Amino acid sequence: MSYVDGFVLPVPTKKLKEYQKMAKGAGKVWMEHGALDYKECVLEDNKETGFCMTFPAIVKPKKGETIIFAYVVYKNRAHRDKVNAKVMKDKRLSESCDSNNMPFDVSRMGYGGFKAIVEF
Repeated sequence: MSYVDGFVLPVPTKKLKEYQKMAKGAGKVWMEHGALDYKECVLEDNKETGFCMTFPAIVKPKKGETIIFAYVVYKNRAHRDKVNAKVMKDKRLSESCDSNNMPFDVSRMGYGGFKAIVEF
């Protein structure tokens, strides 16, 4: 079974292009160091169905923010730990992700590592 790092975060809509550029740089680094898949996705359909909570209900975006759902896939947790150790040492990551000038509020980003329990 694979392992997935998942992220949910609100990004100011006016900074989406800046975020996308940063995410492309980061994704390239993750993939080159062995990640199996890397996706950054913009929320498009969030209508209330009554079935469950929507991401906006959970994230509570401010006016003018768009929700991003992102994930990175690995073979397993050990593989994830090896890939992430290499990624964190890669200077290109700090070049594409300037921690002093991020296009979103990092303190409002949600993150977790998930072990897959069902796969097809």
